[in-house]
Amino acid sequence: MKTLRVKFKKGNELKYISHLDLMRLFQRAFRRANIPVKYSEGYNPHPKFSFATALAVGVSSDGEYMDVELIKDINPDVFIDRMNEILPEGIKILKAKYTKSKKSLMALLRWSTYVIELNFKSITKDKMQSIIDDILSKEEILITKTKKKRKKVITREVNIRPNIKDISILILKENKAIIKTTLRTGSAGNLKPEVLVEQIKNKENIELIDDETKIQRLDLFIEKNGEIVTPV
Repeated sequence: MKTLRVKFKKGNELKYISHLDLMRLFQRAFRRANIPVKYSEGYNPHPKFSFATALAVGVSSDGEYMDVELIKDINPDVFIDRMNEILPEGIKILKAKYTKSKKSLMALLRWSTYVIELNFKSITKDKMQSIIDDILSKEEILITKTKKKRKKVITREVNIRPNIKDISILILKENKAIIKTTLRTGSAGNLKPEVLVEQIKNKENIELIDDETKIQRLDLFIEKNGEIVTPV
């Protein structure tokens, strides 16, 4: 059995489809592209592939990853060509490489980078930088998380500050700020970019226009030999 580690793009055209719909899309594409995918056993066999992590509805990405188990070898370039001929506009295979890793992508993931477009009623570069500096200067940023367990609602406070690696301003013009940030991702910890946006929104003396916020994931990263690198 061979495992192909694949990088793909999910553009604005399909950013509103769900994670489940994305899985179904790839299942159909594998069949139509005649990819020798391994299937599970049982009454309802399905192709064996797994995404690195789910992407929130409404978020586009230039760097998503999945592992695809094959029953026989296929040239990675052939895989890319066949899939891209079948996939709809908005989804594109960018890279493919065989991997010998026994760990799942989710177990390997450590960070994600995002570009976030924020629109304010009024903002200056100094004010935006002050907000970023305030967030990064803190040792502790507590948020309340809730979950249901055995019909009971359990709440707990979580410190999200260790999950924020960096934040920087890329562009600030006409009350629009475009920032770049690296956030913890994966089974070892996870911070959604929407949570960071909420922290910015809650700062005093600013008014964020919620329905104009745009989020794009640039890439996902693992840690290898002390360095942060992409999975492929």
